[in-house]
Parts: sequence; C-alpha cells; structure tokens
Amino acid sequence: MSEEQKRKRATYHLWTFTISKLLSTFGASVFAFGAGLFVLEMTGSAANFAITMVCSILPRMLLAPIAGYVADNYSKKMIIIIAQLGSILAVSTLLTFNVIHDGLTVFSIYAVTAVLSITSLFSGVTFSSSIATLIDSDRIQKAMSFNQASISIATIGGPAIGGMLYGWTSMSVFLMIQIIGYTIAVLLESTMNFRLYSKFEKGEKGNQKKESILAGIKGGIAYLKNQKILSLIIWISLWINFFFAAVNVGLPYILREQLKMAATHFGYVEAILSIGMLLGSIYFAIRKEVKYPLQFSKRGILFLTFLFALIPVPAVLHLTYYGNFTYYLIVNLVFGITLLIINTPIMVVMQKEIDEEYKGRVFGLLETMAQAMMPLGAIIFGVLYDVVPAQWVIWGSVSILFALLLYMMRPSIIVQAHPELAKKPPVKTEAKTAV
Repeated sequence: MSEEQKRKRATYHLWTFTISKLLSTFGASVFAFGAGLFVLEMTGSAANFAITMVCSILPRMLLAPIAGYVADNYSKKMIIIIAQLGSILAVSTLLTFNVIHDGLTVFSIYAVTAVLSITSLFSGVTFSSSIATLIDSDRIQKAMSFNQASISIATIGGPAIGGMLYGWTSMSVFLMIQIIGYTIAVLLESTMNFRLYSKFEKGEKGNQKKESILAGIKGGIAYLKNQKILSLIIWISLWINFFFAAVNVGLPYILREQLKMAATHFGYVEAILSIGMLLGSIYFAIRKEVKYPLQFSKRGILFLTFLFALIPVPAVLHLTYYGNFTYYLIVNLVFGITLLIINTPIMVVMQKEIDEEYKGRVFGLLETMAQAMMPLGAIIFGVLYDVVPAQWVIWGSVSILFALLLYMMRPSIIVQAHPELAKKPPVKTEAKTAV
C-alpha cells in the first residue's frame, strides 16, 4: 500500500474512530444515567445508588492490567469487536429479562453495569493502544482531540438524553436504542485496519511465544521503570488525579452546603466543565502539533493549581448569589479548557514514545492506578472537609501539589524530554558600520 493510500485510509480511521467512540461512550453515559435513576426510583436509597458506582469502578480497577496484557498479545480488532458484542449481549439480555418479567430488578442493573464496565475497559484500553497504528504520526494530536471531543459530548449530552429517554419512553425502547448504538459502533470498527501503521508484519506477533499474564504484566512494569519520562508523566497524572479529588469533593460541598446554590445552577456549573473540555479539544484539533509537549503541559499544570486555589474564594469574600454562580461558571469553563491543554500533549507523547508491544500494558497500568487514586482521594478529602474549613483543605492541597510539580518537572527534567531546549541560541553580533 502506497503512502498516499495509507493516509487516505488513516483519514477514514480518524472519522470512523471518532464516530464509533462517540456512539459507545454516549451509550455508556446514557445507560449509567438511566440505571442510576432506575435504582433510585426503585429503592430510594443513596447506598444502593452508590453500589452502581462500585459496580462500574471496581472491575476497571482490578482488570485493567489484564486488559492491557490482552491488547498487547492478541488481535486488537478482535478484542474490540468481541468487547462491543459483549456490550450488545449484556443489554440484550437485560431487554429480554425486562420483557419476560415485565420489569427489572436492582440486581440485574448491577450485573449489567459491571459487564458494561468490563467490556468498555477492554475496548477502551485496546483503542488507546491502537491510535498510533490507526492514524499517521502527524495527526495523532488531532485523533486525541477528536477522542476527547467524543467524551465531552457524551458527558454533556448523555445525562440529558438519558433523562429524556427514561421519562418519555418505556424501558424496552430505552434499551433498544442502546443496542442500536452499540451495533452501529461495532459495524464501523469491523471495517478498520488496526495494523495500518504497525511495525510488525501480519502474524509476526502471533508466532511469538506468549508470556503468562503475570509475566506480561511484570514486563510492562519493568518497561515503564526504564522509561524515565514516561514514568514521570504517569506519576504526575496520578498526583493530579489524587488532588483533583479535593475539588471533586470540595466543589459540591462549597456550592451546595456553604453557598446554598440551587441544584439546577449547580448542574450548569458541573456541565460547563465538559463544554470547556470540548472547546479545548476543538482548539487542539485545528492547531499545529505542540513542539515541546512536556514544557507546554507543565505550564498548563501550574495554571491548573492556580485555578484550584480560586475555588474557595467566593466562600471567603461573600459575593452575591448570582455573583457566585457567574464566578464558578467562568472558573469551571477555564478549568475544562486547561485540562485539555494538559492532557492532549501528554497523550500524544505517550502514543509516540511507548513501544507498540507495550502500549496496552502501560495504558492498562495507568487505568488501574488512576482508578485507585480517585476513591482514595475522595475518602481522605471527604474526612478532611468534615474537620477542617474547606478553604484550608483546598489551599493546603494546592501548596503540596505546586511544590511536587515544581520538583518533578524541574528544568533539568524538561531538558531530558526536549534536549533541543538545552542548546544555547546563537549570540547576536552587531554589524560593523563603515567608517
């Protein structure tokens, strides 16, 4: 296949990947919202609603390293198709149960939520490890931007569409729409060539003796330890995830408990974060690739800590109700844009720097660690907010995170990632004037 043919095929992949990701992510978002409403309506219990979250998070945390191993050792196309077919089967089983028994049970919702969490994990990790073999190197930033745009649209529209479908249609119609979305996604994915830019010849990896799962995961950890910049990126991501929990827990606490913001207005503040992320993804889709991604992300991360510090300010200054509302709309909008400024260049680096045979395991390990850090942070900061004023919890977290970032992303580390920054610019000499 000529380079021109490959590039045309990569363009097709770029759009197919975006549409299929949008459909599957949107479907998952709609189902999660509808399932939550169903459980709350049936039981009236927040604890039962929390169990649906556990059914979604726990499988991802436990199985992500295995998903990474599978992505590195087996056909990526088959993994994604099987995972999507698993989603279709799970929702179809729930639909059949609903028709036969004229209703659902809470346990059936828990079971399908867990299955969908597993199938989306395997397809998500495999897709993440496939970007560089689906798309040419020059357009990886655009692919990552489109990917994030799909997630943002699903985050914004999923609950709205889920709420409308849940209120206006029967549960059977609700589930049928889910199945149609997943089916279109799997049909699109079946037309993609996941080996377009692979460095391995067809069948080359399949002929190699495969390691055991445990040995493969250990190999991924060993590989990561030897990649200093990649290890740094992952550790930075984990610390940001951990301290981000201070915001996830603190923002609702400040807005709802301290400032008494109405639920509707609080919903707008939450939603505008995804709008900011969507705007950020559009920006990265149309701009040239970032020349020094780690340096670019460092500036974004330091600005993010500044935004963290702004969150408690209205609670201290005692602004008017609509002053508070406007303030948090602006802060959360900028917050969403900043997250994309940080994430997109870092993801491009990871796509380009991680060796193809280790990509799945690295993304799987990152998924596990990220999933573990979020509930850990939520528990720790949840306890702190009960005993320490909210502003001091956030400002203390900001101070620690800022110090960590200055150390972990010190100039010598940035130069290791971008050696060309160490080159001294040529000394300008003034032209001699004639006498």
